[in-house]
Amino acid sequence: MKLPSLPTILSFNGGYVDTLGFLSLSGLFTAHVTGNFVTLGATLAHGLDGAWSKLLALPMFCLVVFASRLVCLKLQSLDHSPIRPMLVVKLLLLLAVAVMALAYGPFHGDDTRITLAVGLTLVSAMAIQNGLHKAHLAKAPPSTLMTGTTTQIMLDLADILANSKPEDISAAKARVKKMGTTVATFALGCGVGALGTIYSPVIAFSLPAILAAASLFASSAGAES
Repeated sequence: MKLPSLPTILSFNGGYVDTLGFLSLSGLFTAHVTGNFVTLGATLAHGLDGAWSKLLALPMFCLVVFASRLVCLKLQSLDHSPIRPMLVVKLLLLLAVAVMALAYGPFHGDDTRITLAVGLTLVSAMAIQNGLHKAHLAKAPPSTLMTGTTTQIMLDLADILANSKPEDISAAKARVKKMGTTVATFALGCGVGALGTIYSPVIAFSLPAILAAASLFASSAGAES
C-alpha cells in the first residue's frame, strides 16, 4: 500500500498534535505557539492551570528551530539532505512523549513536572516540523498554520470567478487543489485528535510517533525546495 506524501502526513500530524495538546494540556498549542499568548492571558486572568507550559512554549520553540537550523546547515555543508535526520529526531521526541503518556497518563492539565515535560517535548517536536517544512519543503503548503493557506484559497477562488486569463485560472485551480487538500488533511487530524482525547486519552499520545515513523518512508517529491 502506498503511503501518503510527506507533506500530507505532516499536515495530519500538525492538526492532530495541536488538538491533542490543547485538549489534554490546559489549552497548550504545541504547533501554533503564538496562540499561547492568548491562552496564557486567559490562564492568568481566570487562575487556570498550565501557565508555565504556555509561558515556556515560545522560547522553547524558538530555541529548537534555531538549533535544528544549525544542524541542517551543517548537514547540507557535508552534502547530506537534512530531511530524514530531522524526521528521526522528531520521531525520538514523540516516542518520549508516548512513553511518558503510557507511564503517567492520562493528563489533567495541572502544572506538574510531567505535564510540563510532555508539553515542551511536543513543542520541540513540532518546532522541528515547522522549521524543516519552511526551509526544505517550501513547495508544499504549511503543515501547521492554516490562516495564510485559507486566505490564499479564497483569493484564488475569487480570481477563478473573475479572471478571464486561462493561464491565471489554471494556476489558481492548481493552488486551490493543493492547498485545499492540506487544509482538509489538517482538519481531519484535528478531528481524530479530539476523538483520541475523548475515547483513549493515553493511547492517543502514541499516534504522533507512529505517524513520525511512517513519515520516514513517505515521498517528499514535489515538495522539496
